[in-house]
Amino acid sequence: MRRIALVLLLVLAGCGGDSGGDVPSTVRPGQDIFEERILGPNPGCVTCHSYDPDTTLVGPSIAGVAVRAQTRVSGQTAAEYLRESIVSPSAYVVDTFDDGKMPADWAEILTEAEIEAVVGYLLTLN
Repeated sequence: MRRIALVLLLVLAGCGGDSGGDVPSTVRPGQDIFEERILGPNPGCVTCHSYDPDTTLVGPSIAGVAVRAQTRVSGQTAAEYLRESIVSPSAYVVDTFDDGKMPADWAEILTEAEIEAVVGYLLTLN
């Protein structure tokens, strides 16, 4: 059911429809995925990553993540860094955080379109 809703949101976004909220309709599907409390067998992104820059949950805050992602790995775009961080979380572990806390099976749980939607949403968080 969630995937049907996502497809409908992507279609609406592509047609210029607005699903509401503070983000453009084109990135709303990524926000919706990010804010789900449970994704497959894992806790959802928002369960572990705070929007508040001064709040640490399990992983780093995503406040300003688009700006930080631009300079984290030399030679990588922010989008490449974010995608790699999602599908292979041990590739870049932020200092002061433990490796192995973030699930490493997102590429099996989420479709390519869903991963790209989340990356697109994260790129709006300056």
